Amino acid sequence: LVFVWGMSSAAGPQLKAALDLMRRLPPSRIEESLADLLDLAPELAEDLLSTIDQPLQKQRDSSGREFLICDYNRDGDAYRSCWTDEYCPPIDDGVKPSARLRTIEVLANQAFDVYREQYYESGVSSAYFWELEGAVDFAACVLFRKDAADLGKGSGKGRWDALHVFEAKVGREKTVYKLTSTIMLSITTAEAGEMKIAGSLTRQSEKAEIALKNRDHVLNMGRQLEEMELKMRDALIHIYFGKVCEVFGNMRKFQGNKVEQERKLMQAGLTAALAKRRAAQPEE
Repeated sequence: LVFVWGMSSAAGPQLKAALDLMRRLPPSRIEESLADLLDLAPELAEDLLSTIDQPLQKQRDSSGREFLICDYNRDGDAYRSCWTDEYCPPIDDGVKPSARLRTIEVLANQAFDVYREQYYESGVSSAYFWELEGAVDFAACVLFRKDAADLGKGSGKGRWDALHVFEAKVGREKTVYKLTSTIMLSITTAEAGEMKIAGSLTRQSEKAEIALKNRDHVLNMGRQLEEMELKMRDALIHIYFGKVCEVFGNMRKFQGNKVEQERKLMQAGLTAALAKRRAAQPEE
């Protein structure tokens, strides 16, 4: 399934129809389907691009380091690197976070890079912060992408995209963090005929934590993100992949019963033929 969020109740019928169509198209072709939909209804481009989560793309900045691109670090046709704070390609007057938020952004990228190495062992991570209305409120997104090749016996591949969007409301005593997490997963195997599994899962959570310093925001967001990812991984493993295993297990069981029935029929036929042959032999 393709889950979308951020659509207002006042969305027009054309936008609702477009989103309804996207839910029914194969998740593995979400980028191609979205491009075709934008060709049909270019006036919905801004709404669709800001509403539908797409698989993350990678880019290299001037330092040669990879970073992930999305709508949250885009300004026109350029994307801001979370490592250098510069746009690629370079543009004048690109939107950037304030000095305070940039300090938190740097700390977050360092922390989540360690998190990526510990949990994913490889891949790319990026974190971006921006101001909300108000003097101290802010929003952020934390992105992870991992590509896997040579799955199974070397004939499969897979991809994991995780998008975590935070909205932080800073109060006098505590900061309320609202988290919306989306995980997109795709697996392709070709060991016994090509099989594709793809889909996305979205969950939300909200917590109020004390944040006295900049690093406290990173710690609070990190704990909330880690807890959310663990829950979503468990859901994917035990619910969704569990159901797939159950379906394939029933298919194998059905095939096994059929083979067993054929074997028993052949055995009975051989037994009957031998008995008939013995009965036909003359007694000595």
